[in-house]
Amino acid sequence: MRRLAVFALALFLDAALGEPPDPWHPTAWLGRAVQLLEPLGRRLPPRWQLAFGGAVALLLPLVAALAGRRALRGLPARGWAGLLAEAALLKSAFAVRALLAEGLALRRLLAAGDLEGARRRARALVGRDTSRLAPPQLVSAGLESLAENSSDAFIAPWLYYVVAGTGGALAYRAINTLDAMWGYHGNYEHLGKAAARLDDLANLLPARLSALLLALASGRPRPALATVLAHHARTESPNAGWPMAALAGALGVELEKEGHYRLGEARRPLTPALLDEGAGVVARTAALAAALVSLLLLLEAKGWRRW
Repeated sequence: MRRLAVFALALFLDAALGEPPDPWHPTAWLGRAVQLLEPLGRRLPPRWQLAFGGAVALLLPLVAALAGRRALRGLPARGWAGLLAEAALLKSAFAVRALLAEGLALRRLLAAGDLEGARRRARALVGRDTSRLAPPQLVSAGLESLAENSSDAFIAPWLYYVVAGTGGALAYRAINTLDAMWGYHGNYEHLGKAAARLDDLANLLPARLSALLLALASGRPRPALATVLAHHARTESPNAGWPMAALAGALGVELEKEGHYRLGEARRPLTPALLDEGAGVVARTAALAAALVSLLLLLEAKGWRRW
């Protein structure tokens, strides 16, 4: 039952405290490590950038998992101190409160008419130029981020915790962080190719589970799942379209990244109030996912692996 207790404490820490300061955040440490490695890769010709990027993509998650395991070895096997310390480490691999806060902050800026502030806020949510986006496009960007990150920010690390413990969750966070920093076309075409492919592989199951849970949590599973089946392949990523299409279908809106994809049907206008609805769906999705993970951990504690 220890793993279930650690998970429950990690959920409490996220809900009560949110993200730790950068100096104490393992994900920030991963980001700084990637920044230090990037100049080394940049000096190499394209073919060697591919090899360097592949080596980093394989080694960084391994180092993260081993560092987490080593940290856990120093914790007491019994008592609240050890549980709380491991829960804090696990919490660093996921973020529910911060994700919802970003979506709601964007909604407040748009509702207040602060278009420039909303554009700056949206820049942290999506990988596109937001400097000229109109309010409906900013609402779309916010909903896309809420949907896609339901997989990346919490469902995926929770699943890897079930499979491989806290080290597995930290390894996933390393994969996702590296993809977020290097997994782009253009200047990162060669350096980040392995990171992007590994992230695609790591998210195959979480993205599809996220789509299902978003559909159920919305209370409108039929239109959500119909949109998923019809539109999930419209994105370049093999995974991002699944949760985004689910939220688009659930809310009855069209989500668009101009020149790249359109998901859903425009039955409702994209108004700032939809960000409240989207955040509510994602919050209920987190609750469903937490219940599912808790059930799996409980079954494990009861000896399901012997079956």
